[in-house]
Amino acid sequence: MILILVAVVVSLVSICAGRYDMSIIDVIKILFSKVLPLEKTWDSTMENVVFRLRLPRILAAFMVGSALAISGATYQGMFKNPLVSPDLLGVSSGACVGAALAILAHLGTIGIQIGAFLGGVLAVTITITMPKLIKNNSSIMLVLAGVIVGGFMSSIMGLLKYVADPETELAEIVYWTLGSLAKVDKGSIAAVAPAIIIAGAVLMAMRWKLNILSLGENEARTLGTNVNLTRGIAIVCSTVLTACSVCLSGTIGWVGLVVPHLGRMLVGPDNTKMLPVTLLLGGAFMVFVDTLARTLTGAELPLSILTGLIGAPFYFWLLVKQRMNIQ
Repeated sequence: MILILVAVVVSLVSICAGRYDMSIIDVIKILFSKVLPLEKTWDSTMENVVFRLRLPRILAAFMVGSALAISGATYQGMFKNPLVSPDLLGVSSGACVGAALAILAHLGTIGIQIGAFLGGVLAVTITITMPKLIKNNSSIMLVLAGVIVGGFMSSIMGLLKYVADPETELAEIVYWTLGSLAKVDKGSIAAVAPAIIIAGAVLMAMRWKLNILSLGENEARTLGTNVNLTRGIAIVCSTVLTACSVCLSGTIGWVGLVVPHLGRMLVGPDNTKMLPVTLLLGGAFMVFVDTLARTLTGAELPLSILTGLIGAPFYFWLLVKQRMNIQ
């Protein structure tokens, strides 16, 4: 309940903050005016800012943060590695390549989103196929395949940047890869929301199985779990969450790496409790970062810059605290 309240408060503050400042009382009245017969004491501009600009952006930020956070938590639990992030299997690198190709082809915002999604799915498909080709389906081999695919996609991305027009295309590619929610609208949210909700719901429903996977492959099989099927479903859902997030905002680092650690600090490693907490933390954190991105300076800052500036020191503090607890 506390985390839900925190998420609501952060969202309300985000609606109020910006170049067009509004009081929290006015914002609450505007929001409730859609369901209650309230006397209109605000102008139409305020209502348009709330419903057409800030509310869709806050919803997108919450979805992106939540998706990246539970995707990272799923991978960390499944592979028993606290250094794992949502781009483990190359989805972010593949999405960047797909988006860059769409930018070079001048396909517009929708084309970029579709290209990013297809690129991310293709990268993960290649990653999953590689262990099967060499007949080794272990978790370690899957991670190594992800490293290979991610490195290959990064090289392709470098080539695309090299051939891009430095005056227009290169700048757009670089800005997109740094992450931004500036171009989000209701249409783009509606396009990815069903996939994010379904994939997130599946992971929430099977989060107790992630506890079994975290024991190790042999132990999971001993307990009667179909390791390959369970791991496959988790990978597919995490891939969909990450790819949809990249479609909305571009690539954003640190969220899927750091937020799950904070969730474990609050409720422990049990995924049945940790995943819902991580979802709320990730959403609230992303809304907070996006608010800073559009209010700190006159020009909007890319999201990955802020998540790095906040996430890296926080992650270092977590490592220090864990070391002190061990000693």
